Amino acid sequence: MLRQVADGVLVHQSGFCQSNAVVVQGRAGVLLIDAGVTASEMACLADDLRESGRPVVAGFSTHPHWDHLLWHARLGAAPRYGTARCAATVRDRLSDPQGKARVASTLPPEIAGRVPLDLLGVITGVPAGTAHVPWDGPHVRIVEHRAHAPGHAALLIEERGVLVAGDMLSDALIPMLDVNGAADPIEDHLAALRLIEGVAGDVDVVVPGHGSVGGADQVRARIDQDRAYVHALRDGHDLADPRVGPSAEPGWEWVAGMHEGQLQRLARRSERDVTPG
Repeated sequence: MLRQVADGVLVHQSGFCQSNAVVVQGRAGVLLIDAGVTASEMACLADDLRESGRPVVAGFSTHPHWDHLLWHARLGAAPRYGTARCAATVRDRLSDPQGKARVASTLPPEIAGRVPLDLLGVITGVPAGTAHVPWDGPHVRIVEHRAHAPGHAALLIEERGVLVAGDMLSDALIPMLDVNGAADPIEDHLAALRLIEGVAGDVDVVVPGHGSVGGADQVRARIDQDRAYVHALRDGHDLADPRVGPSAEPGWEWVAGMHEGQLQRLARRSERDVTPG
């Protein structure tokens, strides 16, 4: 079910981890950002758009993680974009015949078999430094950074005051650092928050990749909350974050385990950094 969050901007939320697909209305059709997760949900979205006379004319994946790279044949054959680094990462990960099989093996049991992988990651990288998504609709600014995943982008729908944050600024998920892939995952995340903070004054609505849509009062609050979490990881401070522990939202208790895993991986990195060669 599509819900309008701003003039010409609608959100379809999946039952899986409150994943948000974003629809932006243009002149000839819509831009679809992070299309969805299960086949039935994407097919339903495609039917809703077709019945309302709004075909998909472009797609965009905010970053190269499987749940943001999916597509359904009923959404059509519109060009699908990502940043150049995002597209290159996807090509590398799916370059051998076992790439999709590896993705399938990591799917959560509750959705295994319900996720269409045939069109996984079929995206074109926009040239490095491209400022806006190439489509015939409202200006959608690309704010590229290195937090969470290579080539991650937040998208600012400038004429609508909507920030599509990708896997940032969630009210339910903690910041998920690229601990295994980045040279400096802490600084990458802090730098990304600074970039997003630079456009926050133009934002009335924030849509995270997972979690609840927030209003203007939530934009800076979520930036501050994510920054406080990353600072606590960096400085070894006690964590006071409602997304972790007994105050977590019902159904999101597993985030505490994600936090513990993140702490352990960062600790192992620190041990390697100080071990004499």
